[in-house]
Amino acid sequence: MSIEIELKLQLSPKTAKKLTSHPLLANIQPQKMRLLNTYYDTPKLVLHAKRIAVRFRKKGEQWLLTVKSAEPASGGLAMRSEWETTATPGNFDFSHVDADELRDFLERASEQFEPIFTTDFRRQIWHVPFGESLIELAVDRGNIESCGRSTPICEIELELLSGKVEDIFGLTRKLQEQHDLHPAIASKAERGYKLYLNESLLPFKAKPAAINPQMMPVEAFRSIALGCLEHFQRNEKGLHEGAEAEFVHQARVALRRLRSAIKLFAPALPPEFVTAYGQTWQTLAGALGDARNWDVFLEETLPPIQAAFPENRDIRHLRNEARRRAKTARRAVIRILAVKEYPRLLVEFTSAIYALSDTLPMPLKDFANERISSHARRAKKLAASHATLGPAERHRMRISFKKLRYTLEFFAPLLPAKRLSPYLAALSQLQDELGLINDHVTADTLIKDALAKRPSGPIHGWVAGRHALLVSELPESLQTWLAQRAFWKK
Repeated sequence: MSIEIELKLQLSPKTAKKLTSHPLLANIQPQKMRLLNTYYDTPKLVLHAKRIAVRFRKKGEQWLLTVKSAEPASGGLAMRSEWETTATPGNFDFSHVDADELRDFLERASEQFEPIFTTDFRRQIWHVPFGESLIELAVDRGNIESCGRSTPICEIELELLSGKVEDIFGLTRKLQEQHDLHPAIASKAERGYKLYLNESLLPFKAKPAAINPQMMPVEAFRSIALGCLEHFQRNEKGLHEGAEAEFVHQARVALRRLRSAIKLFAPALPPEFVTAYGQTWQTLAGALGDARNWDVFLEETLPPIQAAFPENRDIRHLRNEARRRAKTARRAVIRILAVKEYPRLLVEFTSAIYALSDTLPMPLKDFANERISSHARRAKKLAASHATLGPAERHRMRISFKKLRYTLEFFAPLLPAKRLSPYLAALSQLQDELGLINDHVTADTLIKDALAKRPSGPIHGWVAGRHALLVSELPESLQTWLAQRAFWKK
């Protein structure tokens, strides 16, 4: 078995042609080949479910049988286990797989294997010495085909042959100085399965944090931060295509979680890292926040207002103005993602995460208990004085609860599920109510802005009344949450 450390970058066909003249490649004679691959799975796609890829590859006159794990990538970087051997097409001999459980699983499943999709592309390869490493740079151009459907391939794969992972990022930064290269996280296999299933683009939600008690705090942060980055990147295409509002929502949540994780783990991180990246995402997060506010107003807040005032002539103007501003806010997000600094930031941030080393000699469970307790104390202090809180303080309380929930979700693998579930349920109920209150505060501001030159007293009065009603119902949920015990200390 080998561990494949690979960074994938998207580029345009025009950029792919220009890349060959880059000074780092100009004096290296590239290898050229055509690679034809057929990927197999069972009719129920059991390999896909386990994130395993099995393929036969024709490389020149040689056939290879390859098995890969498919750990998710972040910032374009993926680390996969790989087993490869010469083979006869159609003969699924997995004796070269030295992981017993995986080999047994593949041998049982192989009786049902059938071709799922093919990839057919031409590859140019340069072996580039960089820093202390030797890196294989491959440019692939071709197509993925399945069930009569096709999608193009135009990408770079940078694979570490020997040396240090940070040199892959260093080489990428050098290439990005002259060319538009964007980190990509979807492998050819993942794209092939989507083509086979004819899946439409769907919003991607946060996955459970992949941490365990044996990790040190920085190692846990690395896993959590990369998960947040993947969460954002997988919604990026939906942002560009102007798809449903949920893409904006999930992208915003991803950045909120990422920024929360940086603050949460700040005691275990180098101060220069926290300073450099704690505010880095603020401009993009702000643009997503503006877009999300208008989306919520149009989809959730405006319909009951319209139902309450069916004859009000301002409603139509308000709806049209809100739609216009929502589109403007979406375009602002797309403009930020289109600047050349954005893909460079993805590479730089991912590199910085991998470069972190443990400096806090503290068991992860102890660190988690301390950080959860700190967030819970802050939230309880605000909750205990809720009756005296104004809108600004109530907003801070809402943010405090949100940070506490993210903290619990990050550390969930370390906590007893039976105790965590009711605690999170009470916290989520409270957050939902505070979210609705905040939506109406935001709506009041948006209405004043959108109807600046029109009298809108009845609408403002309705929003204010709804806000007051929601505030009056808040104490019950606060008491339910305050009654929860600090179970993480057990």
